Amino acid sequence: MEAVGEPDSKHCPGCKRDLPPVAFARDRNRRDGLQSRCRQCVAEYGAAHYRRRREAMGKPVREKADVPAGHKLCRMCGEVKPHSEWHRNATASDGLSTRCKACRAVLGRQGHLKRQYGMTEAERDAMVAEQFGICRICLAASAEHVDHDHETGRVRGVLCFSCNAALGQFKDQPDVIRRAAAYVEGNVWKPTLVAPGVYQLPS
Repeated sequence: MEAVGEPDSKHCPGCKRDLPPVAFARDRNRRDGLQSRCRQCVAEYGAAHYRRRREAMGKPVREKADVPAGHKLCRMCGEVKPHSEWHRNATASDGLSTRCKACRAVLGRQGHLKRQYGMTEAERDAMVAEQFGICRICLAASAEHVDHDHETGRVRGVLCFSCNAALGQFKDQPDVIRRAAAYVEGNVWKPTLVAPGVYQLPS
């Protein structure tokens, strides 16, 4: 028996056209996995519904931006960008995310700061300004990475990539960092045996 593949086209009851499956957004609740109306009809219906609802509430209606083909307006930054500047979203009416890639990246960074360090971008920027924009350890490179105490969660400062990575390699152990500093200064560590298996650092 010959296998039955996906249909080459689907009829949209809205615009009365036979269109390829990619012209329809996905809908898992339907037998063919696609919405009944094409993306364009869904978008136009949504815009009309939005306008009627705003007018009924006595609120101003946001006029549709003049967007050329192959482009989309980002409501967050207000810029019209080509489709290549958007992530795909199969469930959206136009198949694209609601915000452009750049704005999604900004929101991602904001969310990471809040979840990981409990701070906003404004608070991070204020801390960088207090450090005059430079790393708190090397005092040379730009401050770009938030550093915090992994046990208490307290934010200690903003470091450059190299210093932040170095603390991670030393596992935030002050005694190891002090021995490293002594080693760099040419003071070789000569342990003193004070008990079986117990060594003491020189004073």
